[in-house]
Amino acid sequence: MKLELFFLIFWALSAFSVRGAVVDTLAVYSEAMKKNVQVVVVSPDNNREPKPVVYLLHGHGGNAKTWISMKPELKDIADRDGLIFVCPDGNNSWYWDSPIDSSFRYETFVSSELIKYVDAEYPTVKDRSGRAITGLSMGGHGAMWLSFRHKDVFGAAGSTSGGVDIRPFPNNWGMSSLLGKESDNQEVWNRHTAITQIDRIKNGELAIIVDCGYSDFFFEVNNDFHQKLLKYKIDHDFLVRPGAHNGEYWRNSIDYQVIFFRKFFDKNKGKD
Repeated sequence: MKLELFFLIFWALSAFSVRGAVVDTLAVYSEAMKKNVQVVVVSPDNNREPKPVVYLLHGHGGNAKTWISMKPELKDIADRDGLIFVCPDGNNSWYWDSPIDSSFRYETFVSSELIKYVDAEYPTVKDRSGRAITGLSMGGHGAMWLSFRHKDVFGAAGSTSGGVDIRPFPNNWGMSSLLGKESDNQEVWNRHTAITQIDRIKNGELAIIVDCGYSDFFFEVNNDFHQKLLKYKIDHDFLVRPGAHNGEYWRNSIDYQVIFFRKFFDKNKGKD
């Protein structure tokens, strides 16, 4: 009997130990766009204690499953660090509210509607001190765009290989369908690029990390972004190393950004 009890307890403990992070694929309704938006949420499966949230934005041509497909270790990171990852489908929107297409209101969706949904459905830290946002390529632009414009929502922001200044690329990635042709709408383009939003923040209002490889076609705009942050005396981490605009670089980059965000969360733990 004692032996049977031992094996029963051993089996129960073993079964518990193999439980890991939960990956939910959701359809979150956007009132602003009158449609459901697919969202992948990776959450640790341990307790109901409030967790910090990292919002991960994909690049052009990607979708809600880009990050979990490219970096399946997000499940292990969620369990290890007690983090929730939220990955919305951005539909090649550059995460704007398009001034010419009302069916693209992804700034409103991510910065407001999605935040409210996640905070209602998951055990989150319901404050900017427990929210970070980052992304790759188009998503890097989106993370900078959204965090600078909604610093009351996000406390930390990152970008990896981000298109943080769209203006050198007027004919790429369908941006003209959302902003109008650049040559005819230069002021609109000036207002809808992340680098022109830097003057919205003051030093210390956001924890910022920017990362780009030397061989990336976005390297120059990232260096310009870094220089403008320096000009405005805004503290930030700027990481550059060998690498191109590809999954290998992004899989590596997110590890550094998670460390950066974890330090921010730990520093602000318990603050309102």
